[in-house]
Amino acid sequence: MKVAKKLIMFVALAALNAGNIQAQKQKDIVKEMMQNLSKEELIKHLCIIASDEMEGRKTGEFGQKMAANFIRDYYKDLKIDAAPGTDDYFQIVPSKDMRRMFSPKLNDSENVVAYIEGSEFPNEYIVISAHYDHVGMANGEIYNGADDDASGNSAVMEIARLFQKAKLAGNGPKRTIVFLHCTGEEYGLFGSNYYVNNPLFPLENTVCNLNIDMIGRTDKKHEKSKDYLYLVGSDKLSQELHDLSEATNKKYSKLILDYEFNEENHPEQIYYRSDHYNFAKRNIPVIFYYSGTHVDYHQPTDTFEKIEFDKMHQRIKLIFATAWEVANQPNRIKLNQ
Repeated sequence: MKVAKKLIMFVALAALNAGNIQAQKQKDIVKEMMQNLSKEELIKHLCIIASDEMEGRKTGEFGQKMAANFIRDYYKDLKIDAAPGTDDYFQIVPSKDMRRMFSPKLNDSENVVAYIEGSEFPNEYIVISAHYDHVGMANGEIYNGADDDASGNSAVMEIARLFQKAKLAGNGPKRTIVFLHCTGEEYGLFGSNYYVNNPLFPLENTVCNLNIDMIGRTDKKHEKSKDYLYLVGSDKLSQELHDLSEATNKKYSKLILDYEFNEENHPEQIYYRSDHYNFAKRNIPVIFYYSGTHVDYHQPTDTFEKIEFDKMHQRIKLIFATAWEVANQPNRIKLNQ
């Protein structure tokens, strides 16, 4: 009897130690990946997306298509697969699906969509998104949209590189990660709306959307804050996602998280104004990451040299770590009851 008890205790302790070792390994992977997050890569990609050659990336125009090709080629170079159902990474968004009162007629455009398949739950999806269109040119001036939203796209691209690096090292995500670069946001959230109406991955199996739009500057409220970020929508559909985000920030990035724009009656109604909202309307939990507006918003002065890359780098740590935690936890995050 004593031998049996000792054997049971030994097995229990062994199992506990194995769990602790696995947890430590997982923790170390996140920290290691965060250390590989490259400010130089962010600078390189943002500089290109927000360059004059892209002509302000107006939806359906030459510059937007140049940006689409650049983003597509990036995923090709990393050997990250095109989403099934795309035409060489492009999900075509027809002109007829981008019409709204008071919006200009837009030419056919495209979302750019890549993915890394999950190792254990390949049919559960985390969508990380940013819109890569901007407002083009006016009166001979180029509206480069460095913060809005070249910052978000360079963040998605760098997060994709980290996940691919982890996968090649044998530590790929358990759930599938979808990298969605949306077109047509500036004129009506058209690209994300087209995606959710024509999903490349089943919406019922989409765990959450992490949307990044304008994370490269400092707003007036936070002029004296070192590291902060606005989070919008994190608790509206899944308290579990919100709690995971808070815990991840405390553990890894230690930003000041500001929920001002999450208030139901906030006059700016930010929750409804970027691509995450089309996912939220389909009852998919979301977090919108945003550093606030500034005097250069939708002006030709929103240019590359004004981006605060040190702050941006720190903010992306939180987004990557949150995506990692959602992708690798044992159970899918739950919706609020």
